[in-house]
Amino acid sequence: MPNTPTAALPTHGRYAYSPIRGRPTYDWPDGKRLAVYLGVNLEHFAFGTGLGAELAPGGPQPDILNFAWRDYGNRVGIWRMMDLFDQLGFPASVLVNSSIYDYCPEVMDAVRARGDEVLGHGRTNSERQGTLAEAEERELIAQSTAAIVKAEGKQPRGWLGPWISESTVTPDLLKEAGYTYLLDWCQDDQPIWFKTRDGERILSLPYPQELNDIPSIVGRKDSASQFADMIVDQFDEMLEQSAAGPLVMGIALHPYLVGQPYRLRQLRRALAHIAAHRDAIWITTAGAIAEHVAALPEGIVPGS
Repeated sequence: MPNTPTAALPTHGRYAYSPIRGRPTYDWPDGKRLAVYLGVNLEHFAFGTGLGAELAPGGPQPDILNFAWRDYGNRVGIWRMMDLFDQLGFPASVLVNSSIYDYCPEVMDAVRARGDEVLGHGRTNSERQGTLAEAEERELIAQSTAAIVKAEGKQPRGWLGPWISESTVTPDLLKEAGYTYLLDWCQDDQPIWFKTRDGERILSLPYPQELNDIPSIVGRKDSASQFADMIVDQFDEMLEQSAAGPLVMGIALHPYLVGQPYRLRQLRRALAHIAAHRDAIWITTAGAIAEHVAALPEGIVPGS
């Protein structure tokens, strides 16, 4: 039978297909090929309503068990994690729900004192932005951004949607709000440029959904040692692969998960393994990666 043409599938229109093999090669600073960053999610949740990860199946609201478990991250877990980052010399890209500034400003004071990068992460992880009408989503981005600017004195450059949630216009709204890169898409190991409706570009920076403690520990029920082994194996393999071209390795962390003492000990093991290779890699922030990519000549990065 002759082949019958099929209608084109719906698409997002943000980027074209580009195989990682055969792309132009470039380096990170000092000729390094593997960039590693920590994406630390600082999240605040509504009591008795809305979304939230669950340690155990939630009962009727108010769900005390899961609310308190998540709140542990802001009261205890993040402080232990910052101690660990200080010990090993890791900067962090902090993805902040703007309600954190009202709830526990001491945490953001400590983030600021460390000199960490602050990114937008919505108002609260009790809501998704992708379900909102465009005007409502624009307002969510504006409110979150204004809180960061008020506290930090500058516009955040990067954004991660609560629950990795996007509408069909999110990249457009982010670009229009002054953002230069987003982290919601996990389709590549290198940054790529996205198209937006105004003809400008916004950078999509790799953010992991595999090397992410929520899908790993909450979703797949991986143990603390399994998650740490994943980090080590990902790093070792990507370090070898990076001989052929630049790669980005993100590690997504939530203080109410890896800030638990027994998980923190395993995270320490994994990060110490990475730190031991410091001379061969670029331990950095998402924002520094985006800035480096933005300065590359046209035609080097997919979408440029």
